[in-house]
Amino acid sequence: MQIIQPHYHAIARTAQDYERMSMSGVVAVCEPAFWAGFDRRHPETFIDYFAQISEFEPTRAAEFGIRHFCWVAVNPKEAENVELTNEVLKQMPEFLDKPNCLGVGETGLHKSTPNEIAALEAHVEMAMKHDQLVLIHTPHLSDKAHGTKTVLEVLSGMDVNPDKIWIDHVEEETIEWVLDAGYWAGMTLYPVTKCSPRRAVDILEKYPTERLLVNSSADWGPSDPFTLQECIVEYRRRGHAVQEAVEIFHNNPCRFLGQNPKWDIKPIRITEE
Repeated sequence: MQIIQPHYHAIARTAQDYERMSMSGVVAVCEPAFWAGFDRRHPETFIDYFAQISEFEPTRAAEFGIRHFCWVAVNPKEAENVELTNEVLKQMPEFLDKPNCLGVGETGLHKSTPNEIAALEAHVEMAMKHDQLVLIHTPHLSDKAHGTKTVLEVLSGMDVNPDKIWIDHVEEETIEWVLDAGYWAGMTLYPVTKCSPRRAVDILEKYPTERLLVNSSADWGPSDPFTLQECIVEYRRRGHAVQEAVEIFHNNPCRFLGQNPKWDIKPIRITEE
């Protein structure tokens, strides 16, 4: 079956990962802007990074028949540097015009500080002004519930279109809040700080799946892009039909991302024998 990896930090991965993904049915990946593992000190560093994911990385993916899309943002871990954040925000619109850039992300919260909240608001305002999609990061582990509630509170006070906002890294405690508020919810399969494939399938079986996205993130930490395929295998092992899997792991990303006309991959229908 065809698979879309909607949240994937490709610059942290090797060409072999692209090759393996291609052989397993992945047809497209989407790369949100991310923390580099250290706090960047100069706006130009971000600009070069945005150029890397919007210009070079698509050529690397194309060698294996995979489409590559990206997002741009200042990651919440670096939002404490207000001067830096504001300078990067000034230069982001030029990247929103890139042919493979789908929107603003990943913005969001890390420790839910006032500076992080101000940066989140500025990112969302920019996205709404330019009619862009938004990808929002929610915090890890102990701050997950508080951070998610804070994100929802911030958004509730803004003029936003919930259809165009994806709140990522939801888990059992937070998914219902996100769905009830009308946003898209993403589950990130990550072996240490997020959701396992089995837990993700438990969630898929408990909640309506129309606004759910599943991704593996696969950054420079302990991670594996193939947790997404593990999730698909577990979902199928429990008796779900191929088309049900296609709806979640291919068509849902198409429906959300397809709100940006740059995304031209359409939902598909599988005829099972």
